[in-house]
Amino acid sequence: MPVKSSTSSLIKWPDRPAVDRAIRDWAGQTAERRTEVLRIGYFGSYARGDWGVGSDLDVLVLVRRSSTPFERRASQWPADELPVPADVLVYTLPEWEALDPKGRWRRTLAAEVVWVYER
Repeated sequence: MPVKSSTSSLIKWPDRPAVDRAIRDWAGQTAERRTEVLRIGYFGSYARGDWGVGSDLDVLVLVRRSSTPFERRASQWPADELPVPADVLVYTLPEWEALDPKGRWRRTLAAEVVWVYER
């Protein structure tokens, strides 16, 4: 999380390299524990490089299957050890493909996603 300097009121927000290292570690550890993981990546401001103080990390997790409804899945994927707040989206592969049958949106997003883990 952000760190306040002991000698000033400035808040130092983690930069992209620090966040990238942290999400790669998190992804590897998560995939070791959860065999349903197919891919993990991040998108949004950290992927584009236009992050700033207060930016969160948008995490995309693709899984083979899940019996948990989409709305409740993120709560089963704690990301508290990441250095910034994270918004975790967990899709099954069929859900991901059904989001955009023609693939336009997925192709646009895929061009931005930084994939950090792939099984």
